[in-house]
Amino acid sequence: MQTLSPPACAELMARSRSIVAFTGAGISTAAGIPDFRGPQGLYVTRRYDPVKVFEIEHFLREPQYFYEFSRDFVDQAKTIEPTFTHTFLAELEGMGRLAGVITQNIDLLHQRAGNRCVIELHGSYNRADCQHCGKGYEDLTLEWWDIAMGAGLRPPIVSCSACRGVIKPDIVFFGEAVKSYREAEDMVAACDLLLVLGSSLQIAPASYLPYATMAATLIVNQGELMLPEASHRFFVDDDLDGYFRSVSESLRRFD
Repeated sequence: MQTLSPPACAELMARSRSIVAFTGAGISTAAGIPDFRGPQGLYVTRRYDPVKVFEIEHFLREPQYFYEFSRDFVDQAKTIEPTFTHTFLAELEGMGRLAGVITQNIDLLHQRAGNRCVIELHGSYNRADCQHCGKGYEDLTLEWWDIAMGAGLRPPIVSCSACRGVIKPDIVFFGEAVKSYREAEDMVAACDLLLVLGSSLQIAPASYLPYATMAATLIVNQGELMLPEASHRFFVDDDLDGYFRSVSESLRRFD
């Protein structure tokens, strides 16, 4: 299995003009957001039933389960800051080296770090739609959701300001198609360096994205990984922030 040292990674980045980063839950766990299904995940600590929380038909019948989960998630996420790796990706975009970020995460940390070109395959809390009248809500923040769900309300369901119908965040539920997959696939196909960060690549169709390119691909993830070896793939089993702090230091000599 090929690996890649931080100095070698920095050299690859220095030669690249169209880097794409594909990120999963592992990039945000260091910030304090637990992996939903991990040992400290929200499903485990509050014993949430994933079907009741994220299955679209269940949401349409009984949205309170999703909103109870959302109160916990927003309580954690609203006070959490982006990690070093989030910030490093934003800096790469500012340098003109990073073409964009594709993420499976719904926590808005890439945007808060400063990335502007972000494809959210699973959506996020950034926008929402009324399930009754169709009214759209744009540029929402986690703080907005915190207020809208109301402290102590049971259930904390957010209602439409126009018709009082139930609002659904623009998050992909089980039974719904992922968002902007073709756009993400085209971005990967056009890159000259793909970074796969904090994803075990077990969730389809996002797991297919690395197959869209023969460009150099660096996978940094701790734990099991569902991607075969190939001549253009490099694997690093390491802490993301620690690895990219070293990469950032090495990259300075190319400035």
